Amino acid sequence: MIRTLIVEDEPLARRRLLRLLGTRDDVEICGTASDGAQAVALIERLRPDLLLLDIQMPELSGFEVLRAIGDAAPFVIFTTAYDEYAVRAFEVHALDYLLKPFGAERLHEAIERAIAIITRGAARPDPRPFLRQRLMVRAAGRIAFVNVAEIEWIEAADNYVCLHIGSKTHLMRGTLRTLVAELGSRFMRIHKSAAVNLDAIVAMRSRSHGDYELALASGASVAASRTFAAELRAALSVSPRV
Repeated sequence: MIRTLIVEDEPLARRRLLRLLGTRDDVEICGTASDGAQAVALIERLRPDLLLLDIQMPELSGFEVLRAIGDAAPFVIFTTAYDEYAVRAFEVHALDYLLKPFGAERLHEAIERAIAIITRGAARPDPRPFLRQRLMVRAAGRIAFVNVAEIEWIEAADNYVCLHIGSKTHLMRGTLRTLVAELGSRFMRIHKSAAVNLDAIVAMRSRSHGDYELALASGASVAASRTFAAELRAALSVSPRV
């Protein structure tokens, strides 16, 4: 019996997974979670073999769940309505990526593969944070990749982020907090809704009330809040009087 935890914030989708997996005698549903924080608590307590894990959820995303549990991570099958996370999913060693609305046959195919891998004693995946080198975006109706090093700054836009590369802007689904954590120390928050590539900064000028204006290599300028000023100055080794 493969002990399986279902992590899904949509009640209908959660009930459907319970119904479909309830017909199998080789899968034991050890619990369900409706948000990321609940998922972390259940994983640490129940130690399941397999996660059926949604990505866009309240509290924590599916990727943030994996980061939070670290070495305790079980094998994972992602279930999501968004195809743009596929590359990230396999970077954290997901067994499969089910794109909603998926059929019963597709689900059982993924479960069969997971059972085969788990029962032969394969090592559990290592979901520790990785530094991403490329990001997948949609451009002119197609999937394109952008190099992280070329991004000058990132701006939050509801459930999306805007990647600013010179005069071009690419829209990507996700949160600023999650993306900055995955891009490494060269990207730093400068505002509650913006982050900058430290390598792109060519000048830093003080403004009123302790804020700063950053001049970037492309000629663009972005505002840095005083909330993040001390950390930014330290990263750039800049005097407080600049």
